[in-house]
Amino acid sequence: MTKEDIKHIKQLLAKQKNIVIVPHKNPDGDAIGSTLALYHYLIKHKHNATVMVPNDYPTFLKWIPGNDHILKHDSQTEACETLIKSADIIFTLDFNAFHRTGNMETVLTESKALKIMIDHHQAPDNYATYMFSDVSMSSTCEMIYHFIDMLGDTSRIDSNIATCIYVGIMTDTGSFRFPSTTSKTHQIIAKLIEKGANNAEIHNNVYDTNSYERLQLLGCALSNLKVIPESRTAYITLSQDELNMFNYKKGDTEGVVNYGLSLENIVFAAIFIEDKQEGIIKISLRSKGNFSVNEFSRVHFNGGGHTNAAGGRSELSLKNTIEKFISILPSYNKALNDD
Repeated sequence: MTKEDIKHIKQLLAKQKNIVIVPHKNPDGDAIGSTLALYHYLIKHKHNATVMVPNDYPTFLKWIPGNDHILKHDSQTEACETLIKSADIIFTLDFNAFHRTGNMETVLTESKALKIMIDHHQAPDNYATYMFSDVSMSSTCEMIYHFIDMLGDTSRIDSNIATCIYVGIMTDTGSFRFPSTTSKTHQIIAKLIEKGANNAEIHNNVYDTNSYERLQLLGCALSNLKVIPESRTAYITLSQDELNMFNYKKGDTEGVVNYGLSLENIVFAAIFIEDKQEGIIKISLRSKGNFSVNEFSRVHFNGGGHTNAAGGRSELSLKNTIEKFISILPSYNKALNDD
């Protein structure tokens, strides 16, 4: 995003606007944190701002300041689409292609509103008038901090904005342990704490509110863990029956894939989750070092993301998806063993 872009955006935001803020389908901590941080910021400037998500999100994110103001497109379709059609500006956060919004894709594509993208994923589509796209960033929430800073307005960051930004940076960096966590990230975190983000409370609200059934599901997932030593790969499966057995709720499998990557000498981890309602197998991929799960997912599983964290999907059965995955791995053995 150039200085000229920022100048134009400041001019746009100088007068009250109808603004819609949208994250991707199945929003995570970075998606909810970034949209609500921007919402609080725009409200301070007297804009008519609304956050609308394509569908529901995990309970452990529903304490975040501003959560009660979020609209859900799948259950409040008419209200959401009316607001989109009357919007002056649409901010798209934590995604860079409209298909990532599921059933919102058509109405967003057809909208005449000016669009501003803020995102850190690879290979962005060219739909936005203004694009703040940086794959080196730890999270979209870190980019929201930089965006406010570029507008010369960090003095307006209060405890609500700081809390929202902290959530997204914390969750998207695996509590600050992923390679995308830089010294600048930590400097921003320090400033957020100074602004009123309660780091201990935020961590507790996100990570320490598990249900008994969620931990039982984790035990089931770990019992399904398989290792392929020659490919330095580990994978986990969860069938629909297993999900039902432990009363699965959205968000219950968040982060489970990382257990595979925690094994010694493993550089590639995957989890395959059966979703009979959508008729697909949902796939999450993680890696260490230079092995790109983004490229792997794009080529084989209709997905994408980052070099070390990506998602995908398969319309095969769970059994056939696993067989496909295992059959592909030998062609990547050299890359997987080079790290």
